[in-house]
Amino acid sequence: MYFRVCHPLLLAIIALTGGLAGSTFAQRMPRENVVDVPAIGEGLSVSNVFQTNMVLQRDKPITIWGWAEPGEEVTVTFANQNSVAVAAEDRVWKVTLNALPANANPQTMTVSGKYETLTLENILIGDVWVLGGQSNMEFELAKVENGNLEIVSANFPQIRILTVPYGQGPEPTRGFARLHEWSDWFGRHFRKGDWDVCTPEVARELSAIGYVFARRVHKASNVPIGVIDASRGGTTIETWTPMSVLQELDSETTQAKLQSMEEAAAAWDPQADLETRIAAHHKWIEQQTKEGKLIPEDKRQAPNDLRPGPIGDHNYPGHCYAGMIAPLAGLAVKGVIFHQGYNNTFDGSQGVEMYRDVFPAMIEAWRGAFGDPQMPFGILSLCTDGYPQTRDNYCEKMFNAGVDLRAAQYQTFLDFYNGGDKQIGFASTYDLRRRWYHPQVKIPAGERIARWALATQYGFEQQLQWKPPMLVSMQPGEGSLMLTLDTDVSDPQDGAIEGFAIAGEDRRFHPASVSYAEKGKDARGRVQYDRKRLVLTSPMVPEPRHFRYAWGRNPLGNLQVSGNKDLPFATQRSDDWRMEEVPLGVLGEELTLPISRGDRNKIIQALRKQDQMRRLEEAKQVIEADGEPDH
Repeated sequence: MYFRVCHPLLLAIIALTGGLAGSTFAQRMPRENVVDVPAIGEGLSVSNVFQTNMVLQRDKPITIWGWAEPGEEVTVTFANQNSVAVAAEDRVWKVTLNALPANANPQTMTVSGKYETLTLENILIGDVWVLGGQSNMEFELAKVENGNLEIVSANFPQIRILTVPYGQGPEPTRGFARLHEWSDWFGRHFRKGDWDVCTPEVARELSAIGYVFARRVHKASNVPIGVIDASRGGTTIETWTPMSVLQELDSETTQAKLQSMEEAAAAWDPQADLETRIAAHHKWIEQQTKEGKLIPEDKRQAPNDLRPGPIGDHNYPGHCYAGMIAPLAGLAVKGVIFHQGYNNTFDGSQGVEMYRDVFPAMIEAWRGAFGDPQMPFGILSLCTDGYPQTRDNYCEKMFNAGVDLRAAQYQTFLDFYNGGDKQIGFASTYDLRRRWYHPQVKIPAGERIARWALATQYGFEQQLQWKPPMLVSMQPGEGSLMLTLDTDVSDPQDGAIEGFAIAGEDRRFHPASVSYAEKGKDARGRVQYDRKRLVLTSPMVPEPRHFRYAWGRNPLGNLQVSGNKDLPFATQRSDDWRMEEVPLGVLGEELTLPISRGDRNKIIQALRKQDQMRRLEEAKQVIEADGEPDH
């Protein structure tokens, strides 16, 4: 394995502990990033995306790049190919090798300059998948349900893993370091930036969804698989999108966001901020002293650092793209799977509208970065959060921006798919329910998105069905709505179909009863039902005009493709009403966004009242039915 720089303390610790793993090692390192190999080395160096143990993408030209002295000739040799480049004034050199088929036999690459040669060993040729998103993509295998079962069996020498270190803009970075990254949140280091062979010890800290995806695809295809985890917790869709792309979007909400962030950055006064923090520290010291409390050693010194302010926020628009995707730009990959959304739910319908505008542009930007306008891109919908939605609290639980965002993710998929893009994929996760916003049910999510990849990219379209049931049409009827789908659907447990709500022009949604449409009778006079057509009704909605499905952050909803296919009907709706305008009239005709906390409470109270009225009406009907005489 090629190393150029190694922290002296790190070398001593490795010698004492016998390796890089283990909590003792993590505790002895300084509580800061410890760099093994810098992003850009002195003299001859190659980008850290190219290493011993890596997987190179098959069937596409292979571009390799790095740095050398200006004018230095660099020769790259791999798989019986030689390619020569001359380093430019900015030290950058780049070569492109011919495409190669999959090869599970380890091979060696050499990068030779005027004075030295770098050797990269144990390289396989297969498919490289990028993992994108935030903490639910990043969530480690060791923390999920049945994760330990996966870990003990994670011996896959043809699966290789790279986790990209956290990085951010504003300027696009050209590389990433190989390091032990310190986390204040977890109080420990995470090793990032190294390609590793998949073993139980390595897999335990890999993205659970990413590991399951790689394992399933590798076992089915018999092709070496590389996964590059470029996810980061607590991130927004706009930070993963290039600033130049955001600035060109014809989107009122996006431009307002950019203007707000730019004004905040321009107004930031680091000196004034420091003075405020110093004054607060002195006040705290005085209070602690007055109360006779001990002042810890590490809190006695007043702050003396100048903070960067808004421009230092990793969610500043374009930052994570600049710091974590830009270093990979130009790399040949197979595709991307993406799981994100939580941090875009805090701005109500404005945040959802911006997401709806930005997400398609982000997908196109990533395809551009990896040099493939048809690059496969699989979307995993936003996962669950909070207590479950029931028939008793149904309306109240509908008021949540996360639901609107989940529907926007599905609509993004539909727009690409219906526009002829057959490389776009989608898998729902709302039915993998847990109350925590990091639901630990990740293994089924990885399997679902792997099913899409295997069916569309690996020739298993006859054996595997991946596409969710899709709405074909909606037709209002006498006190009902009829939905026509493109496939037979049912509750997997053969019970009543739940999760639909309908509303009239007053925008007052109520849970709907669902039945199959009749399509005639058989030869014995028995009614036959069309399992592609659903009839939605509610005594609370005499003239329904729109429907919503699985409309809760932890939603009621059980509709899937018939036949135990594990393909849920996605969160979706037929209306375009803002969440702050449902039900109609609560906040008056003039709506100012974002709404206040008081207005938010008014809406929640109105929705609770809807639930109460429905429960009372349902109880009344039961009492009346029980009181009717038997005939």
